[in-house]
Amino acid sequence: MKNWYFISLMLVLLLAPVKIKAQEVIPTYSDYLTDNLYLLHPSMAGASNFNKIRLTARQQWFDVKNAPSLQTLSIHGRMGERVGVGGIAFNDQNGNYSRRGVYATFAYHLLFSRSELDLNQLSFGISGGIIQHSLDQSNFTVFDPALGSGNLSDFYGNMDVGVSYYYFDFFAHLTAKNILGVKRELFYSDAVPNNQRKYLVSAGYVFNPRGKRWSYEPSLLFQWREQTAERAIDVNFKAYRDLENGLLFGGLSYRRSFEGAEYTTSGQEVRSQQLQYFTPFLGMEYKRFLFAYTYSHQVNSVVLSTQGFHQITLGYNFGENRARYDCVCPAVNQNSR
Repeated sequence: MKNWYFISLMLVLLLAPVKIKAQEVIPTYSDYLTDNLYLLHPSMAGASNFNKIRLTARQQWFDVKNAPSLQTLSIHGRMGERVGVGGIAFNDQNGNYSRRGVYATFAYHLLFSRSELDLNQLSFGISGGIIQHSLDQSNFTVFDPALGSGNLSDFYGNMDVGVSYYYFDFFAHLTAKNILGVKRELFYSDAVPNNQRKYLVSAGYVFNPRGKRWSYEPSLLFQWREQTAERAIDVNFKAYRDLENGLLFGGLSYRRSFEGAEYTTSGQEVRSQQLQYFTPFLGMEYKRFLFAYTYSHQVNSVVLSTQGFHQITLGYNFGENRARYDCVCPAVNQNSR
């Protein structure tokens, strides 16, 4: 009965319409492919056999001044048998505009396994955060009355909720991000939709040929924005190599949007192109330490820069090792050497 109470509570939080000040915050990149699923899915807080610290730094277009950059710091772990907690701090800079904030997460993990060696886990998670939006006008040479004067700043709230399910080598996630309505008062922003909600659905399976040290993980991630009906999909392939003191992993991701952005050629011809990225990544776990590098290359015919996007991920696993499942499930049952 107690388990169903928590299920009902999390479903109410997931479906309840809430509306206060808010704004879309941490953008969805490819962090989840380098063992950083918690950044996307609050239900993954404490889902692994280790507690985790992850630090990421992402930089776009090295040849473009004041190009977008993002830094995140996350920590999460298990409290007792079923409760997970976590926190995220981030800094998202784009020229003179920036977003900084912190999130706190509560997750609850239901174990349906009849045997302690079988993985059958359903997880719920909810995150709430405070975000600061800022506009630095210190180097502006022309006054814009629509923006006002000085360095502008305001604070907003936001929430994410999600569900994850792991059954042996299969996994699936459903997350609703930015569920709070938007009321933005920082500066002129009539073009910003009130509804910033975005939904993420992903699933995958880990194949491990018997007696082999290699494992293979195909997966999909689908994104949908409620207000604009924009859609995008990631098609991913990831490989793992079991090492004596750790784990080597790498792979390739392809992201494509379903909607096209129109542009005009030099001959005044109007064309449309869908956003497309290829993202190779490579990483290694050595004992309890993790290092990964991710590169994203945009393959559209019209791009701002050909330099691509670079990201470094550093991690450390701490706490008591709770590994016990008889499955190839790296996100939950990580290398324990």
